Amino acid sequence: MAARTIAGARQAASFTHNIPVRRITSADLNGSLADGWRDFMEMRGDIIFLMILYPLIGIVAAVALTGGPLLPLFLPIAAGIGLLGPVAAVGFYEMARRRESGLHSNWAHFLDVRKRPSFDEIVAVSGLLLAIFGLWLLAAGALYIALFGWVEPGSAGTFLRDVFTTGQGWAMILIGGVIGLAFATLVLAISVVSMPMLVDCDVGAVKAVNTSIRGAKENPAMVLRWGVIVAALLILGSIPLFIGLAVVLPWLGYSTWHLYTRLVDRSEIPARKRAG
Repeated sequence: MAARTIAGARQAASFTHNIPVRRITSADLNGSLADGWRDFMEMRGDIIFLMILYPLIGIVAAVALTGGPLLPLFLPIAAGIGLLGPVAAVGFYEMARRRESGLHSNWAHFLDVRKRPSFDEIVAVSGLLLAIFGLWLLAAGALYIALFGWVEPGSAGTFLRDVFTTGQGWAMILIGGVIGLAFATLVLAISVVSMPMLVDCDVGAVKAVNTSIRGAKENPAMVLRWGVIVAALLILGSIPLFIGLAVVLPWLGYSTWHLYTRLVDRSEIPARKRAG
C-alpha cells in the first residue's frame, strides 16, 4: 500500500509540467473542418441532435408565444445556446476518439463518454460552463431591467417592436452584443481544448482548462477566427427553426476534436496519463 502511494506521488510529481501547445494556421482550421465533415458523413449524429433539438425548439417557441417574464430572455437564450455547445459535444468527441483509435464507432457510442476516466472532470468543467451561461442570462436580464425597468412585455410582438424600434432596444442589442462577445470569448478559451482533452486523457479539470487557455493565448488570431466560424455556422444552422443545427452541431463537435489534436502536442502527455 505504501509503495503504491509513493509510486502515485512520483507519477503526480512528474506531471506538473505544462502540456505543450502548438502554433496553428488557417490550414489547420480548414483541415479540422474537412476532417470533421468526413467524421460526420461516416458516423452522422444528426438523429441524436434532432431528438434533443425538437424539445428545445418547443420550449423556446413556448416562451416566445406565451410571453410573460421569461420573454426578455428569449434572445439571450437563443444567442447563448452556443455557450453550452462544448457540453453537448462531448459525445461526439468520444466518437471521434474511438474512430481515431481504430475502434468501431457510431451513434450508439455517443454516451460512452460517461465511461472515460476523466468523466468527473468533464462534469466539473460542464458545471463551470453552465455557471457562465447562467451569469450570461443574469447579465442580460439586468441589462433589460436597466433599460426598460421592471416591465413585463405584453406579448412577443410588443417585445420585438420595443427591441427594434426604440432607442432602449437598440442600446440593449449593442451593449448586449458586447457583453455576449465577452462571454463567448471566455467560453471559447476555456473549452476549445479542455473538453476534448478530458475525453482523450486522464487529466484533471484544472490542467485541461489551463492547457486550453494557453492554446488560445498562443494562437489568438486563429482561435478568434475559429470562434467566428463556429458563430457563423450556428447562425446558418438556426435558420429556419434551428433545424440545420442537427447537422452543424455534430459537424462542429467532430471538427473541434480535430482542432484539439492539432493544437495540443499529445506526444508530451505521459503514457500513463493517456486514457485507454
